[in-house]
Amino acid sequence: MKQEKRGQEPPSPIYESLPPPWLPKSHRTADVGYPGFHPPRPGQDEDVLSDKHIKDGFLLPLPVPDEHQSAAVVFLQQDAKGGRMFDQSVLADLEHLMNDIFTRKADSTVAIQSSTFKIPSRVTMSDTKRQTWFAELANPDVPLSKLGKSVPHGAKGHDLLDLLHTNNVAIPRAVWFLRVFGANETAGLRNKPSYNPTQYSVDWAIVVTSYIKKQLADIALPSAPRPGMNIKQTFKGVLSDAESRDRWVSRFTYCLKLLRPFYDEGLVDHRTFLTWIIHQMAACNLAQAGFVAHLADEYLDGVLEKRPLAKPLLDACIAKLNEIRTISAQGHLNKLEEILKSLIQRICVTLPDTFVSPSTWLAHSSLLRSALAGPADSGPSDCRRRDFQQFISDNLIDIQRRNDAMLFRNLPPRKLERLGSLVLDIQILNSICSSTDMSTISFFSSQIPDCTSSSSFVDKLDTLLTWAVTPLQYGSHRPYAAVTLLRAYHERNARRELSSATLHDHLFDWLDSKPVVREAGNLRAVAGLFGKLMKSGLFDYAAYVQRLVARGEEGLSLSEPDETASLHRNFLRWIPLQNTTSSLLNQRKVIFYGARARQTPEDVCEREMRREIRAILPLVFGGDTLPPSVSMASLRTSCPTVLGAPCFEQVRTIKQWLLPNLHKFTSRSQSLDEISTLKTYSTAVELLRYTHSYGSLLELSLSVLSQTSHAELLTAVGEVFHRFATIWTAMNVTGTIASTLYSTYLLWRTQGGKARSLLTLIIEMDDGRQLDATAKTQVENDNSAFTNALAPKTDHPEAVPSVLPEILLLAEDSKPDAPTILANSLWYRYRTSGDWAWKVWDNIVASLRQVPVMSEDHERRHKYALRYGQFLLNVDHHLPGGIDNDVLQWFLGTGKSEVLGLTLETWDVLRVVLLFLCVRGALSTTTLLQGLVYPAWQLGADAGPLYQPHNMETFIQAASKLFDALVLQEECFISPIVPQELLDAQRIHTWRQDAFREPHFTLLASNIPNLVLLEHNNVVSDELRGIARDLRLRTCESRDIRQSCYRNLDAVRRGFEHPIQSGMVAETLCEPLVNALKMILSESNEDTDVNSFLSTGISSVLSPCTLAATAVQLQFGLRQLGRALACESTKQGASASLDKMTSLIFHHSMASEEAYFIAEMARGVDGPVAIKFINNGFKSIVDILNRAPAPSTPESLLARVGRAGEVLRVLSHVSEPLREEGTELDLDVSTQERLAKIVLESFQFANTTFSKTTDHSLRVITEAVIFLARLLQFDLGFFGTRTTHFRETCERMMPVLFDLVVIHACGPAQDAVAFALLLDTLYFLIDDLFLHSRTSTPDPFKYYPTKLQSPHLHSLPGSHRVRLMTLFPHLRPNAVVQDLVHAHRDSTGLLVYGAPVQNRPWEWIENLDKDDGMIRNNASLSLELFGAKATGDHLIGYVQDEERCIPTRLESVFEDKLTAESVFRRDWRETRLPAHSDVRAGERGVGEGADELGTLPTFGLQKPGSRRVSPSSSVRSRGSVSSVRRSPASLSGNRSAVSTREGTGESGIGSGPAAERKRKASGSVDDDDEVEIIEGPIAKKLKVKPKPKKK
Repeated sequence: MKQEKRGQEPPSPIYESLPPPWLPKSHRTADVGYPGFHPPRPGQDEDVLSDKHIKDGFLLPLPVPDEHQSAAVVFLQQDAKGGRMFDQSVLADLEHLMNDIFTRKADSTVAIQSSTFKIPSRVTMSDTKRQTWFAELANPDVPLSKLGKSVPHGAKGHDLLDLLHTNNVAIPRAVWFLRVFGANETAGLRNKPSYNPTQYSVDWAIVVTSYIKKQLADIALPSAPRPGMNIKQTFKGVLSDAESRDRWVSRFTYCLKLLRPFYDEGLVDHRTFLTWIIHQMAACNLAQAGFVAHLADEYLDGVLEKRPLAKPLLDACIAKLNEIRTISAQGHLNKLEEILKSLIQRICVTLPDTFVSPSTWLAHSSLLRSALAGPADSGPSDCRRRDFQQFISDNLIDIQRRNDAMLFRNLPPRKLERLGSLVLDIQILNSICSSTDMSTISFFSSQIPDCTSSSSFVDKLDTLLTWAVTPLQYGSHRPYAAVTLLRAYHERNARRELSSATLHDHLFDWLDSKPVVREAGNLRAVAGLFGKLMKSGLFDYAAYVQRLVARGEEGLSLSEPDETASLHRNFLRWIPLQNTTSSLLNQRKVIFYGARARQTPEDVCEREMRREIRAILPLVFGGDTLPPSVSMASLRTSCPTVLGAPCFEQVRTIKQWLLPNLHKFTSRSQSLDEISTLKTYSTAVELLRYTHSYGSLLELSLSVLSQTSHAELLTAVGEVFHRFATIWTAMNVTGTIASTLYSTYLLWRTQGGKARSLLTLIIEMDDGRQLDATAKTQVENDNSAFTNALAPKTDHPEAVPSVLPEILLLAEDSKPDAPTILANSLWYRYRTSGDWAWKVWDNIVASLRQVPVMSEDHERRHKYALRYGQFLLNVDHHLPGGIDNDVLQWFLGTGKSEVLGLTLETWDVLRVVLLFLCVRGALSTTTLLQGLVYPAWQLGADAGPLYQPHNMETFIQAASKLFDALVLQEECFISPIVPQELLDAQRIHTWRQDAFREPHFTLLASNIPNLVLLEHNNVVSDELRGIARDLRLRTCESRDIRQSCYRNLDAVRRGFEHPIQSGMVAETLCEPLVNALKMILSESNEDTDVNSFLSTGISSVLSPCTLAATAVQLQFGLRQLGRALACESTKQGASASLDKMTSLIFHHSMASEEAYFIAEMARGVDGPVAIKFINNGFKSIVDILNRAPAPSTPESLLARVGRAGEVLRVLSHVSEPLREEGTELDLDVSTQERLAKIVLESFQFANTTFSKTTDHSLRVITEAVIFLARLLQFDLGFFGTRTTHFRETCERMMPVLFDLVVIHACGPAQDAVAFALLLDTLYFLIDDLFLHSRTSTPDPFKYYPTKLQSPHLHSLPGSHRVRLMTLFPHLRPNAVVQDLVHAHRDSTGLLVYGAPVQNRPWEWIENLDKDDGMIRNNASLSLELFGAKATGDHLIGYVQDEERCIPTRLESVFEDKLTAESVFRRDWRETRLPAHSDVRAGERGVGEGADELGTLPTFGLQKPGSRRVSPSSSVRSRGSVSSVRRSPASLSGNRSAVSTREGTGESGIGSGPAAERKRKASGSVDDDDEVEIIEGPIAKKLKVKPKPKKK
């Protein structure tokens, strides 16, 4: 059955082996089969059995004989005649062969035809045909090749765009149509010489933008209701209705879709379109802004290429943000606000120079900071956002720095290193007072110990010595303080390098060179100072003389005429000698008078001095009678020789003759009566004060203190210590005085004497610094014992009645001891009460009011007053703290009203009591000033309509006279019945010192303005105003008050500022206040001109000694001028005064620190003053820059620039507060125009000089240009009205300034700092021109440069080039023609580059022909433009991956031709082969086959170290790796020779030792993931340790 079934089945077809469908034939025409495909067939050679096949195996013959040979084999072949190795014709034959091959191949190729492209013509169609044509255009199934023969003619512009939208034509097809339309429009213009291929893009951009603008205009906002009009308004927008909204959105969306290809392909001009966007952004309303902002966001990349486009867009965004923040619908515009902020942030990141615009920054800096601020918090996933925000933050910091620099804001505070140090040193020295601890003053603290000869020490020494002798400072303590400070520093550093010789040299140099010592008025001060230096061993007189003689100093002898006299002759003559030797005196005598002189003028002077001294101190020299009452004036009259003698005679007479005699007198003073001794001592004290012999005075006082037994003399010595306390502090002898006082106190305490006054003086002089702990405890205990004894504490104090009749009865009690008895009784009765002294004083005043009633005789009244004074003095002795504080509390309390009721007669009696108590020390001067004088001045200053002339003027006049007696008069009389004593005058001087010391001086300084106001108060009488004026003048001229003012200038400034700033005084009174202040600080006379303190010259005013006082005067003067300028009546005079002040300041050559000081003083002045100040400063700068010499040189320009820089430094600091406040200044127009002109001329001169100069002058010109740029920035920073002339000058300045920018960007004058500063200045200038442009929508490129030219452009840094290129109007060319130029070959065959290819978007129309492999030159771009030639290569059509038939890994094996795919795709495909599993497992190692890229897969058929590539015309990118695949030719040949991918083929290729090493090394790498190939620097070879060989 099976056999029958088999017989019935049809025979099976013969199996035929077919190649895979993707395998191509080996040849196109010849039937040579398929590569690598050899199916079995009947009768094939392999089936033939023969001896050879059986023995040797079957081998296919070679298709080409000797295919393994090459030209090298032929070249090296040997024959009978020898080899052809040296036959030169072999290579030539081969060359001719190859050339013939190439020639035949070129001849066989078909030549490219001429271009046959024709633009589709326009035809006029009927409406039906046109509609049909557009319908077919909208139909994607109708090919464009059918429609491309002709296009309809008709609609244009907006109508054409509407037609495309209506027919809903696809965007690519619509672009093709419009391109054809434009090509026909421009066809007739192309042959004209002036034809511009891009002009139609400009025209079309206008059409498109106007079309968009027309649509945006449909979006309107309702108008705001007009106030006062009750009209009902209805508003219906296009977007409010759904139908109209959809229609509008559809058309607008279609327009935007068309716009994108228009923009990308250049069909719309980029510059025109982007300019429209920025103008539309500025002009649109908020409803339209949402659409325009999206449009700007989409095309922002083009805007960011150029600053002229980005800057207006930034301004528009800022304006819209401001508008959003001011409307009520802000919550509905969040999306728009986000887009605007995004635009600002992107501008900041890409083009931060856009923000470098001082006007924009000044107006909107806070808004920009908020717009550029990042999110509140950022999570870890927001790393990129944080980096972006950090980048913005860094740019923002740089933007703020650059804008503030051009606005001269936040100027770095300059440390007045030299001037500031001098002023600080002067302030330290002026701060020395009675409470100063000299050991804590580190005047030389900044000095380095090892560098004592450095300029720092010399400068400080100069400051110290100058301060000690200059008449610009006050106080007799200065030379002593200088010697003390210098001696202390020398003692600390004597063991180092500051030896006595070195210090002597410094002192000699100062004496020999400083101008202050040459002034005749300073001779006595200089001589006294050096005498004290000699006494301290800091200066050697003998060495001084020797140095003068050694250097041959002429003019030292007094016999020589004064015209040839040496400066040092007077110093040698005047400097006193301390503890000198006879040889030195003889040497000095020989120098002055010669060797034969016997009697000198000095001897005569000394004899006269001794005669005068004997006359005023008879008891000291054995006399028995005292001279009549001596006053200070009579004492000076009696001793003219003593007071006028040189310091040499004064010191010699006092030290060697007077002081020893005074010591003898002190030792025998016990035998004399107390009054005589007291008068003699007081006269000696005053004489020593007049001669400034305070060292001798100290020695005398200490001697008297230790030897006297007179209580009054002890009190007088204590008063001397108190009076000259500042001098003792400066001499650093307060410790010695305190120790002597304490010893004297212990002596008097043991003897039972009255030593209470000594306790008070010990506490004052010691100030807790000198005495040891035991002594301090003793003093404190004794003081407490006195207090407890005088005021015992009890729980039931005795009540004091308000009225004490016994006090009134005291006036008639003539007994001498009546005041003492009454005082003792009252103390004993009421000592436990705390207010008994206050009530006693209250009863005293009440009793004094009765004295004029009790007697009409003035002499008798004064007797009563003196009796009450003696009573109060006894009461003072019974109080622990004296009566002073009780009297003060009475004056400040109930006494305020009572003193107003005192009559003139009562004041006459009360004045005697007060002066008596002050002289005796019971009442302090400060108590009377604080309790009586200051309230009286305040009352007079505030006097108004309620002023009572009779009572108030009596009080004010009495208080003023009391102030005169206590503070100003040299000598005052207690009463006519009291003899005038020198001791009383000295005591007045002693106790008035408290008013000049803190804390009381602050009260005095704050009440001097009240005296000025009293003087100018028209309510009070003329007599009282005259008294106030006289007091004020003499107060301001008092040297003691001036010394205190310089010690505490802040107190003076606050005292005068308070009434002005508080607004309590009228404007007319400000000037007298400033004049009074000026008199105190500058010693000028009464003058209404505020500049009178400058009349002595700026140099003296800016002296370090007076600089602090000058600062106060200048500040008050400028403020006064500001107030005067605001008043019409005083405006003219104030303007003249300010002109004078600025002229004095600006026309004086100042150092930078002096200019900065002036500027600091003028900061914060009123607007009118600042405007005047700045205008005059600009005038000075213009005058300075105009002073150019005839042949102007870079050095002369730099000199003028340096001088103008001083003025600019002042103006910059004056105007800084005004810039912060945004004050608009009305600057002088003519000055601004002159300034712009001179700056332009200076820039032009610099620009010309740069082109001619190549030496070191380049740096000089650069410094001048930098200043001129800063000056221009400063001027432009005042945003006022710009005149036409000013703007024209700035327009001419712009190209010159840009040339300077380029000059400093590259070439020999390259300077990064100057480049950045000049470029910012250029931004500032251009923005200012736009800001004041009279056109509403100016061309954004109008004021920007148009070309970049320089002979040194090759050295222009890339970063500079990028910044400069953002200024030019040329936008980046279209990507189609970017970096594409016309080229040709010259006669030598070299390629010559020509003009760049210009984009012709309207001429380059899409090619609609199908690609059938034939080359037809029928596209809009002719192949001739590219030099195209036929090569005969076959072009493989590109197919998608999903359509591919040939496996990717074998594609290039079978196709050895050109490919149509992209270069990068081909490169990727050819260099990324999938590795075999075995390769991945074990053959990825390091060996000879590995190159610099690291370990790569190796293949069996590849020779070690070899990389053979396909000979096909493939193109690879630079960064790709060459293919490791075999050539297709290597696959042909003997099939048995093909090895496996593991390299184990029979032919042995890839095997052998090298391959074996490769396999062994590759075993150490398990996975190819360990190898990473990157583009960039070539990685080093991986060093893999090979596995050890197995044994």
